Amino acid sequence: MSIAGGAQDATSDDEREILDAIERWAERELRPVAKRFDHADEYPTDVVEQLKELGLFGATIHTEYGGLGLSASTYARIVMAISSVWMAPVGIFNSHLIMAACVQRHGTEAQKRHWLPRFASGEIRGGIGLTEPNAGTDLQGIRTVARRDGDHYIVNGTKTWITNGVYGSCFGVLVKTNPEAEPRHKGMSILLCEKGDGFRAAKKIRKLGYKSIDSAELVFEDFRCPVENLVGGVEGQGFKHAVGGLELGRINVAARGAGIAAGALRDALRYAQERQTFGKPIAQHQAIQLKLADMATRVEAAKLLIDQAARKYDTGQRCDLEAGMAKLFASEAGVENSLEAMRIFGGYSYSTDFDVERYYRDAPLMCIGEGTNEMQRIIIARQLLERHPL
Repeated sequence: MSIAGGAQDATSDDEREILDAIERWAERELRPVAKRFDHADEYPTDVVEQLKELGLFGATIHTEYGGLGLSASTYARIVMAISSVWMAPVGIFNSHLIMAACVQRHGTEAQKRHWLPRFASGEIRGGIGLTEPNAGTDLQGIRTVARRDGDHYIVNGTKTWITNGVYGSCFGVLVKTNPEAEPRHKGMSILLCEKGDGFRAAKKIRKLGYKSIDSAELVFEDFRCPVENLVGGVEGQGFKHAVGGLELGRINVAARGAGIAAGALRDALRYAQERQTFGKPIAQHQAIQLKLADMATRVEAAKLLIDQAARKYDTGQRCDLEAGMAKLFASEAGVENSLEAMRIFGGYSYSTDFDVERYYRDAPLMCIGEGTNEMQRIIIARQLLERHPL
């Protein structure tokens, strides 16, 4: 199955056809296996192959490089649809697409021609290597260093919490090419690093939620990376490239949060009409109705904020304010809706027979990933002050 043909100028009918296909696939292929993979914390190899067939590893890569060329708006809706059933698989192609977006937006033409078709097909899969054991939100605090040695860089350091770290083969890695630079961000670059001698996944990180997807620690020990793999061909641009990539990442995380919120609402709404107490469905009790109303409102508000951010991203404009707002609100909506669904399900919410317990475990990560929600508030406030000076 493929959803090819949904280019960036897709009409509303094209988009609806794409989304319908994704929703049917998620119900048919993901829902029956989600519990098994999640509870076993097993990598869903067959699902990954289906993601390749659907073309999702090239979802936002331009058609001239073999991708689907979907707009961020359509992409976000796809992410919401999948996440409402099972959020974890979305991380596999999202992290990959952040790396691809970095090359597509900032790479040289030669880099685009070489890497993007292979990214789009899923021949090469990977992600973005930013976080380190002592550097998360403060990216300028990274310690991974790349020293120029002829036509290679010698890379040393450790990255952690890297999605696709075990099964991925290539990563856009944020490094310091000039550790002495001031300000610090001017000494940072992004290298495309393919696994090989000196570059390995050290361990898979075990997690509360977001299971079956490999989050790993990556170790570089005198790894030799060709100079032509420096994104953009100019040193010192890595911090800017990384922050730009986070805009798409935050739209994706927002869409994941909204998807979880929508899934929790869907399941709670169904259960509330099936479960009876005191001689009537619990949906007829006002206390439950208040919860359902708030849950539905959060979902719709999150969708609007995500669409606003995605549409601005599609125009090429800076959208850290809009993406930050969407990520903040939608991720919190996922947490709040998953908790309310737990309360509506009552004791059954603790049973692994129901999806609601997985929503509850998966949702908090969205408040942390791609920049904590505390940082989003700071970004939003700073942008407000910058855009509306006295």
